[in-house]
Amino acid sequence: MDWLREFFQGTPEIALFVCLALGYLLGKLRVGPVQLGGICGTLIVALVVGLLDVSLNDQVRTIAFALFIFALGFGGGPQFFANLNRSGLKLGVLSFIEAVTVVVLVLLLASALRLDVGTATGILAGAATESAVVGTATEAIGKLGLPVGTSTALQGNVATAYTVCYLFGLITIVLFTSGLAPALMRINLKDASTALLRKLGGGDDDPDTSPALPDLVGRAYLVEAAAGRTVAGLEDALPGRVTVERVRRDGDELDPGPGLVLAAGDVIEVVGERTALVDAESRIGTERALRDTKATLVSREVVMTQPEQALSELRVHGVFLTSLSRDEHRMPLTDSTRVHRGDVLTVVGSPRDVDRAVERIGYAVPRTIATDFIYLGLGVTLGMLIGKLTVHLGSVPLSLGTGGGALVSGLLFGWFRSRHRAIGSFPPAAATLTKDLGLATFIAATGLAAAPQAGPLLARYGVLLPFAGIGMVLVPALLSLYAGRRLLKIEPPILVGAIAGQQCSTPAISAVTGVAGNSVPLIGYTVTYAISSILLPLTGPLVVGLIGA
Repeated sequence: MDWLREFFQGTPEIALFVCLALGYLLGKLRVGPVQLGGICGTLIVALVVGLLDVSLNDQVRTIAFALFIFALGFGGGPQFFANLNRSGLKLGVLSFIEAVTVVVLVLLLASALRLDVGTATGILAGAATESAVVGTATEAIGKLGLPVGTSTALQGNVATAYTVCYLFGLITIVLFTSGLAPALMRINLKDASTALLRKLGGGDDDPDTSPALPDLVGRAYLVEAAAGRTVAGLEDALPGRVTVERVRRDGDELDPGPGLVLAAGDVIEVVGERTALVDAESRIGTERALRDTKATLVSREVVMTQPEQALSELRVHGVFLTSLSRDEHRMPLTDSTRVHRGDVLTVVGSPRDVDRAVERIGYAVPRTIATDFIYLGLGVTLGMLIGKLTVHLGSVPLSLGTGGGALVSGLLFGWFRSRHRAIGSFPPAAATLTKDLGLATFIAATGLAAAPQAGPLLARYGVLLPFAGIGMVLVPALLSLYAGRRLLKIEPPILVGAIAGQQCSTPAISAVTGVAGNSVPLIGYTVTYAISSILLPLTGPLVVGLIGA
C-alpha cells in the first residue's frame, strides 16, 4: 500500500475525486427501502482513504461548504419566506419540535455521559440526518480558541459520530414514516392517500409515469349541431375545460372571440381535456382530420410570485396547467392544492393566452443556462461577512460562522431573485450542481481529516452511537406524530410526509410516496423540509457554543 499512500499524498486532488466516485457508487447500494446516498457513502470512503494520511487544505473545506450552504439557501429562500404564514407555520411547528428536541436530547446526553463537543454535535448531525450540521458544527469548533491538535481531533469526532448515527437514523426515519407511523395511526397509507387525493379534487397520481392517453388533446370539427351557438356558449356546454383556438369559414380565418356566432359549415379547432371531447361530435358536428392546421400551442414553466393561492384561482381561459413542482418535487395537481411563492407551474396554451397566464402568475423560467456570477459572488461574500459577527449569550460567544452566514445570505438573495427576475440568474441545474458538489467536497475533506480519530472514538462509543441515532430520531418523530394528529389535526398522509420533511430526509419521502402510490405526502414534506433545512444547520453552532462554554 506504500505506493498508493505516496500517490494520494502527492496528489490529494485525485484522492478527492476518487472519494466522490466511490462514495456515490457505495451510496447507490439499496437494502429494502433504505439507500445510503452519495454523501454518507462519500464520508465512509473518505474515512478509509484518510487512513493513508491524505488530507486537503482547510480552505478547500471552507470554500466548498460556503458554496453548498449558499446554494441551499438560495433555492429554499422563496419557499422559506412563503411558508411564514398561518398554513405554513402550522406544519412548521413540527420543524420546531424537531430542532428543539434534538438540541435538548444531545445536551442531556452530553451532560450524562460527559461527551466531548465533537461527538455530541456529530450525534446531533447524524440523528437529524442533516449533513449541513456537520459543516456548521465543525466550523464553530474551530472558533472555540482551542489548541490546533485538540480542535482537529474534535472536528474528526464530528464526522465519525455523524457517519454511524446517520446510518441508523436514516434506517429509523424511513421505517417510521413508511410503516410504523401509519400503523400507530391505524391507517392504510395507500388507501388514505388515495382518498385524500380524491377529496382534494384529483385522480390517481404517479409522478414517475405519463398517461398513454394524454389529458390534453386537440380536435377539429365541422360545425353542425353547434350552429347558432357563440364560441363562449359552446365552451361552456362541453363537460370540461376546452378552448376554441381557430375558426375557418369559407376559407377565411375568423377571430375566435367569445361572442363569435358559429355557422353551419364552419371548421373549428378545439383544444381541451380529453374527457370533455369524448362525446363532442354530438354537440358540435362531425370530427375532421386536418393536415394544414395552423393552431399552435406553447409550453412554459412559470415561477409563482403572487401570495399563496389555490390552484383553481390561477386558471386563465385558454391555458391548461399540466404540472406543479415545489423544490423539484411534483405536487398533486388538484383545484384545492395551495400554490406557494416560488412554486413552478407548467402552462400550455396558445402563445397569446400563455402570455396572459405568465403575467397573472409570475414570470417564465428564463431559457438560459448562464449564471450571474456578480450576484453569486456578492451573495457568498456577504454571507461570509455575516458569519464573522459574534454575539455573547452571557459568557457564551455565538457566531453563525461562514456556513450560517452564507445560509442567511442565500435565503435573502434567493427570495430577492424570486421577486426581481432581471438580475441574479442561477439556473436550477447550476444551483443543484453547486449544492451537491460543494457538500460532497466538504464531506470528503472532512472524512479525510477525521480518519485518524475514527478508530479510538468508535472503540469508546461504538455501542452508544447506534442507539443515540435511533433514539434521537424516534423521540421527535413520536412527539410530532402526537402533536400533528391530536393537536394540529393534520391529515395522516400529509403528517407522515411532514415528519419526513422535518428530518430533511429524501430517502424517507421516497419510501413514503412509494407506499402511498401518489404525491399527496409531499404537501407536508415540502413545508417542513424548507423550514428544517434552515433551522437544523443553526443548531450546530448553538450546541457547540453551549457545550464548549
